[in-house]
Parts: sequence; C-alpha cells; structure tokens
Amino acid sequence: MPEDMTLPGNLVPAEQPAEPVLPRDAVTVVLLRDGVEGVEAFLLRRVTGMAFAGGMTVFPGGGVDRRDADTGIAWAGPEPAWWGRVFDVDPPTASAFVCAAVRETFEESGVLLAGPDATSVVADTRPFADARQALVDREVSLAQFLAEAKLVLRADLLRPWSNWVTPVGEPRRYDTRFFMAALPEGQIADGETTEASHSAWQRPADAIADARAGKHMLMPPTMLTLADVGELGSVDKVMTAERSVEKIIPKLVRDGDVVRVVLP
Repeated sequence: MPEDMTLPGNLVPAEQPAEPVLPRDAVTVVLLRDGVEGVEAFLLRRVTGMAFAGGMTVFPGGGVDRRDADTGIAWAGPEPAWWGRVFDVDPPTASAFVCAAVRETFEESGVLLAGPDATSVVADTRPFADARQALVDREVSLAQFLAEAKLVLRADLLRPWSNWVTPVGEPRRYDTRFFMAALPEGQIADGETTEASHSAWQRPADAIADARAGKHMLMPPTMLTLADVGELGSVDKVMTAERSVEKIIPKLVRDGDVVRVVLP
C-alpha cells in the first residue's frame, strides 16, 4: 500500500488470537454510473460503533445469509457453475454469493438487479419498499421475494472483480467476493439503511483524495478497487475488463501508532 495510507492503530487488536478466526463468506457490490466528469461509485459511510468497519466508507455489501442458498430462483445470465469456476467454489455456493450480492445491493442502496424477464430490469423500485424491509428483517429470502414479485434475477448485470480476505489476527474475518454493477436506468441509489450514516456518489480520485485528507476512512480493498475503477475511467470499460480472481490476504504490520497494510 502507499506509505501515506495507513490504519489507526486502535482499529487493530494489539494481541492476536491464539488460533486464526475462520473467515465468514461475504459479498461487496461496487455500483457504478457515468457522471459528467467521469465514472462514479456509490459509497456508504458505516455507522460509528459497528462491530466491523465502523465509521469506514465502503461499498454496499454484507455477509452471505443461509437464505441466499434458497433454490428455485428465476435466473438470467451466467449459470452458478460459471460463477463457481470464477470464485473456485461449488455451484450452490456460487449461487448463494450472487444472490447475496443482489440482496445486499437492494437492502443497502435500493438498487434491484432484477426484472420481469431475462432482458429487462425494474425501472422503479419504490413499489418494493416493503419487500426491501422484509429482506432486511430476514422475514423472507431473496428467492421468495423474487417469486412473489414475478421477477428474474439478472446475474448478467454483475461482473466478478476480486476476492479479499480479512488479515489473520483480526477478531472478525470475512472472505469477501467483490462484484461490479452498473446502476440500472431509471433506478436511484438512496442509501436508506440503518447501517450507514451517509451515502454519496463520488469519482474514485475524489474519494481517495478525501481519505488522504482525513475526511473519511477507506479500507485497503475499497481504496485499491476505487483506484482500479478510476484508472479504467468509464462504466463500460470496467464492466468489460478482463479479470482473474484470486484470493488476496493482506498482512498488518504495526508501525508505532499506525498499522501498515502489506499486500502479497
């Protein structure tokens, strides 16, 4: 990582657990749109005090829920076997990752990557506000919601990007699959989630500059993903970029009052 990009020392435990914590499967979705001055990403500032990444500025995402493995979902796009090869998991697990990505995006931003059929996308998600809350409350699964609403999951609107694993030594660890998605025409990302105190669209360069100026904090995967997106410059270039997904497990090195992140 760049020398000026460090983490506050109090965010990392001084003592590591005797045995590494087993990472929990999670997903992150980088929502993109083309702005007047270039590509922009949708960012949320997590509520201070949350157990993981409290106060950090992040992309929408969260843990994979057991309900994400519900079968019988109407599906358009690359099949679970294809996603399994990308993420090096079995097809049912890969299907759960994609379902979690669609669910978390809807819960945290109001953006729904689904439509009435395999070639269309919902243009206005407001009629599904109650279903969105029911998903947040874990009252229904994504499969149940889509079936009742007669909607098809659009897996073809997602692109695999990377796979980051929380460093060994952290008390909470996640094995997170990153996806890219373009904001569907007509939809609005609202950030109306209890897990975030602020949301905004930002150019990657601006978000990184704000972090360096101390206006907000970015975790290393967020910062490096923003840098990749900014370098490509447009939604189309990001969504068509060739990617090879491999696990990235950073190391944390304490340096006085700060912690430096070392990448493999």
